[in-house]
Amino acid sequence: MLRRLHTEQPASFAFTPANLRWAEAQIQKYPEGRQASAVIPLLWRAQEQEGWLSKPAIEEVARMLGLAYIRVLEVATFYFMFQLSPVGSVAHIQICGTTPCMLCGSEDLIEFCKTRISQEPHHPSADGKFSWEEVECLGACANAPMAQIGKDYYEDLTVESLGRILDELGAGRVPQPGSQIGRFASEPEGGPTALTQYAGEGREAHNASVELALAIGDTVKRIDGTEVPFRAPWLKTPQPEQPAPAGEVDTATPPDGETSEAPTDLDREHTARPPGVRQPLAGGETVAPAPVGHESGVTRHEAGSQAGGTVPAPDTAAPLVPEVAPPVLTAPRDGVGDNLQEIAGVGPKLEALLHDLGFWHFDQIAAWSPGEVAWVNSRLGAFRGRIEREHWIDQARKLAGQ
Repeated sequence: MLRRLHTEQPASFAFTPANLRWAEAQIQKYPEGRQASAVIPLLWRAQEQEGWLSKPAIEEVARMLGLAYIRVLEVATFYFMFQLSPVGSVAHIQICGTTPCMLCGSEDLIEFCKTRISQEPHHPSADGKFSWEEVECLGACANAPMAQIGKDYYEDLTVESLGRILDELGAGRVPQPGSQIGRFASEPEGGPTALTQYAGEGREAHNASVELALAIGDTVKRIDGTEVPFRAPWLKTPQPEQPAPAGEVDTATPPDGETSEAPTDLDREHTARPPGVRQPLAGGETVAPAPVGHESGVTRHEAGSQAGGTVPAPDTAAPLVPEVAPPVLTAPRDGVGDNLQEIAGVGPKLEALLHDLGFWHFDQIAAWSPGEVAWVNSRLGAFRGRIEREHWIDQARKLAGQ
C-alpha cells in the first residue's frame, strides 16, 4: 500500500491548549529518555483534532518528543489508522478487503462506497461528509464483512446495513457498532454451540466493546479537548479539574480510555486506584469514598440510547446531578444476598461489580435516589447508563415486593 503525504499542506499545526495539556501528560507516562513511546497517542490526538495528519502535525509531534522527523513520519506512514490526506467531515469508512471479508461480500461494500461516496478512495463525497478506503485485515474475520468507522468496528455488514449506517452518521447520530445481525460477539450465526449457559436471560445486552462505545458515543467525534474535564492521575503534580461547558455531554474520551468521570475499566488498566476506607453506618451499612480525582461529587446521567441503538445528540443530555453516596454493605445480610441477575440486563459481570460496590439486595437498589444513581453510574465503567435504560429501580422494587 503506497502511503504518501498529501500534496496540499497547511502552513502550520498547533494543538489546542487543552489537547496540548493532554499530550504533555501522555509524555509523562514514560520514563526520562523513553518519551518516544508516546508517539502513537500524540499522532492519534492530532488526527482527532484535525481529522487527518498533516506534515506540520507530524513535525510538531517529533519536536515535542525530541525525535527526528523521519522517525515519526515512519510511524504515521506505516499504520493505516492514520489518514495522510483530508477525509470526510463526518466519517472515513475503512472497508476490510482481506480474504475472509472478500469471500463474505466486501467487494459489494466497496462498490457501494464507490457509488455512494466517491469512485476513488480517499476522495471525500460531493457533500464532503464521507470518504472511504480499502484496508488490510482488521481482525474481525468471524464477523465478516466488516468496516472500521472512526474508533469502532461495524461487523456482519451488507450493502443495506452499510447504507443505513451512513444515513445515521449523516444525520448526526451514532449507529450501534458491532455486529449488525445481532451477534453478541463472534459466536455462530445460529447462536453459540459452546458455553451456552452464558447466552441466556440475564446476559448483558451488548458485549463490553459495544457497551463502551454506546456509553461514550464519540465514534467519529472530533476532539478539541474542551468536551471533558482532564484527568491524569499518574502525574506527580495533581491537575485541576476543568468544568465541562454548560449543556454539553461528557462524551469524548482520549484513545487510551481516560474519561472525565470516575475511573472506568479501561482506567484501571492504566492506573491503580488506591483502596478507600469505608465509613461505617448504623446496621452494618457503609458509604464508600469517592474515587481519587472525583471529589466534586458531580456526574452526568447517561441519556440512554434512542430507538435503533443510537446515542443521543448533545442537546438531549440530562442535566448535571450531584452525586450522593448511598448506604452500602460490606457483606450480604445474614450471609445470603439476592440474585441480582433477576434484574433484566444484569449479568454475572454486573452482579460482581455491584457486589464490589456493596450492593447485595433488591431493596438497596429500589431505594436509590437520583443522586445515588449518579454515584453508582460513575462507578459502572463500561456499563454506565444501564440503570436508567433498563429500569433497574422499577425492577428491583417489584422483586423486593414493594
